[in-house]
Amino acid sequence: MVLKAMKENNSENDYSVPIGVSARHVHLTQEHVEVLFGKGYELTKKKELMGGQYASNELVTIVGYKLRAMENVRILGPVRKMSQVEISKTDAIKLGIKAPIKESGDIKGSAPISIVGPKGAVYLEEGCIVAKRHIHMAPTDAKAAGVVNGQVVSVKADNERGTTFNHVTIRVDASYTLEMHIDTDEANAAGIATGDTAIIIK
Repeated sequence: MVLKAMKENNSENDYSVPIGVSARHVHLTQEHVEVLFGKGYELTKKKELMGGQYASNELVTIVGYKLRAMENVRILGPVRKMSQVEISKTDAIKLGIKAPIKESGDIKGSAPISIVGPKGAVYLEEGCIVAKRHIHMAPTDAKAAGVVNGQVVSVKADNERGTTFNHVTIRVDASYTLEMHIDTDEANAAGIATGDTAIIIK
């Protein structure tokens, strides 16, 4: 469902965005899909997401140091040029790894991780990150909010916790639906659930 942002009454410069809480997930190359699920295997679609992405039906196990593992981690499609695992800081502690906070797609210098499927396993020497909080916007939303692609803003969740998120990156693309993405750690600490809204305060 596409949600429209609205100006808030507190300030003419404030702009409201819906929030999506992003759980741990995996992006894979086609080569790695076939290692994990068998030669010629293709991901199957469970749920449509923004920007042509989708949650697949396929699940894998991710394994950190000392064989610490997390099962039933969902793969997001379509396939990518590089495989990547996105987790929370709490997940990183459980897995025994030091995953850095990075923009999705920037895996240089990130943590190693193993991915295990029903037919095989893949070891990534780097590829596990904690995704930096960000807001997806279509160009029309960005224009209305007075922001540009790559801009870093602050966002306030005006609930009982009253949390302000700094260092939030704006991402603009015509395929995007307006939504701020935070991980489960951030959502739990701030008392936020998917569908709640927050205000860009710049």
